[in-house]
Parts: sequence; C-alpha cells; structure tokens
Amino acid sequence: MDDFAGLAGLFSAALLAATILPAQSEVVLAGMHMAETHSTPTLVLVATAGNVLGSVVNWLLGRYLIHFHDRRWSPVKASLIDRATAWYQKWGVWSLLLAWAPFIGDPLTLVAGILRENFWVFLLLVTIGKAARYVALVVAV
Repeated sequence: MDDFAGLAGLFSAALLAATILPAQSEVVLAGMHMAETHSTPTLVLVATAGNVLGSVVNWLLGRYLIHFHDRRWSPVKASLIDRATAWYQKWGVWSLLLAWAPFIGDPLTLVAGILRENFWVFLLLVTIGKAARYVALVVAV
C-alpha cells in the first residue's frame, strides 16, 4: 500500500504542477528516485502521466472556459494569455514541446485550448516534452 501511496503522491504533485496551482513535481520525483523504492521507468511514467493530465486540464479550460477570463475570480490574467498567445503564434504547435518550461509552459497549454489546437497533436507533443524533461531529471540525479 505504501508503494501505491507514494506513486499517487507523485502523480498528484505532477498533475498540480502542470496546472495554474503551484507545485514542484521535480523535487518529489528526485526524492523518490534517490530513495530507490520504485523503478526509474515507473517513476517517469507516473510523473509524466500526472503532468500531462494537468496540461489536458489546461487545454480544456482554454477550450471551454476562456470566456470567463475577464471575471474577478479567474486566476488567468489577460497579460499572461496575451504573452503565451504571441509565443504560440510565433513558434506554432512545436512550442508545445516546451510545455514543461517554467512560467510559459502552463500558459502555452491553456492557449493551445483557446486556439483550438488539435487535441491529439497537443497530447503527443506535450507528452514528448514532459517525458523528456523527467528522463533528463532522473539521469541528472
């Protein structure tokens, strides 16, 4: 049961880290990797799945709930959307490979939804970028 709880915690941290909520999945992954309680591929797979699911939440928010962005309770600022939209329009769909990047990654996934990027293309590119980041992290520690 402890194995499941640890992996569930990693999944949750990764999911939250990919949304607009602050979380650090890298610290959780690195700690679990150094503790050697789970296989490296399992840790990378769980972290990637959680992080990609968080990006899918952002894509859905952009696709279906963006018309509420001007409300006081909206956590998404217009300036952030404008900056991410400019980046996305400059670099195109390939910018989704940087969905893991701090500060710009989460807004990029939101903008992909706003701009109605094809979901399957979105999912493929975001998964590649996020998995590569987690692989690089476990190789580095």
